[in-house]
Amino acid sequence: MPATILSATTIGITGHVVRVEADVHPGLPNFTIVGLPDAAVQEARERVRSALRASGFAFPHGRITVNLAPADVKKEGPGFDLPIALAILVQTSQVPVGARDTCVVVGELGLDGQVRPIRGVLPLVLAAVQHGCADVLVPPVNSHEATLVEGARVFAPVSLAAAAAHCGGSTRLTA
Repeated sequence: MPATILSATTIGITGHVVRVEADVHPGLPNFTIVGLPDAAVQEARERVRSALRASGFAFPHGRITVNLAPADVKKEGPGFDLPIALAILVQTSQVPVGARDTCVVVGELGLDGQVRPIRGVLPLVLAAVQHGCADVLVPPVNSHEATLVEGARVFAPVSLAAAAAHCGGSTRLTA
């Protein structure tokens, strides 16, 4: 069963929740991202690969498929790096799984595993809260903007390792 992490994207100025599903299975090494990703989302493959290794995690061998659902909504920007990495970590049992569908994760990853800022955090956090997800993981630089949304509990990990540690504890993910 694929691992799922909730994330979000913007269409115009409106945020929309997106399911980031990761499946890792035996086969020839391949890393595919589907679900209308733009070039920046496609490039997440290399950022995630490097960030996982730099953070002390094993990059899985085999076929990795990441689906960004719903498939008919265009996904743009590097804000899917962190949720893709966390979905892979959950799928490969490198991060424990908690309860279901209560956290939205956004953030770009540097090759060293650091979480970098993204644009448009306010509508993303607003969409998360409207979707019933009060817990949000955002880049530290974006945390002040995220706290402007009433009802949001904002967590701002500085690195992939910190996000994974947080998600393995109190933040709830789906397997």
